[in-house]
Amino acid sequence: MFDTGITGFMLLATSLVMLMTPGLAFFYGGLAGKRNILGIMIQSFVSMGITTIMWFACGYSLCFSGDACGGIIGNLDKAFMHGVNLNSPFPGNIKLPEFVFMAYQMMFAIITPALITGAFVNRVTFKSYLIFLVVWQLFVYYPFAHMIWGGGLLAKWGVLDFAGGIVVHAIAGFAALASVFYVGHRRDKESPPNSVPLIAIGTGLLWFGWYGFNAGSALDVNAVTGLAFLNTEKAWHGHKSFQGERRVIQLNWVRNNWVVWREKSRHSVSAFVKKIKG
Repeated sequence: MFDTGITGFMLLATSLVMLMTPGLAFFYGGLAGKRNILGIMIQSFVSMGITTIMWFACGYSLCFSGDACGGIIGNLDKAFMHGVNLNSPFPGNIKLPEFVFMAYQMMFAIITPALITGAFVNRVTFKSYLIFLVVWQLFVYYPFAHMIWGGGLLAKWGVLDFAGGIVVHAIAGFAALASVFYVGHRRDKESPPNSVPLIAIGTGLLWFGWYGFNAGSALDVNAVTGLAFLNTEKAWHGHKSFQGERRVIQLNWVRNNWVVWREKSRHSVSAFVKKIKG
């Protein structure tokens, strides 16, 4: 009944998307200051635990089961995987078991709130983040996932989202921006990124996982899957029309992280030497 090739590919894609959350932890951990490295990394890992429990209990059902409140949210018919068994096909592709689709979408739910944590460094305590993690998923992520991917209100209006441009990245970006406006400035504005190797490792894991993120979103193995895979690679390197903009960004990064911090270090050393001299 089920296609072993498609099922195997989707399990691989699910594993790749799962790998992106630890990759994000390394990436943010390297970008944060030394005082915040542990906090920012554990925020990504704790999402893997709490979100998994929420997804199994009610998240999957609220996103992909039924329709309630005018298409804004689903219902609880599939809470705790009720009615989902070994022979249940995914309605969008009957060659794929539903619980594989459930696992794949769970990885999206895990990484989305973790993306927001980059804005929480030196702003939000770990306890506050745990509360935010639960509340934000219930009232923001689940409704948007249902409205666009679950056949809800926005899907009926014709809104399309192939691989999370709206459901994952846009709402995570707006949530991060809103949190910055609400909470205010960071407590420590001067701490530089603490580890380039961690940033590089995180970037590599995110890059590797993105192939499953995008290609797996076809929920099949066909030409669209291959095109999504290829476009993922092209997007990382960028179109030639954007090379100028990318060079400006790169040069600006070099200026901020080399020239500026070197100047501050030089003044610090000078001040230290003057103190020694008396």
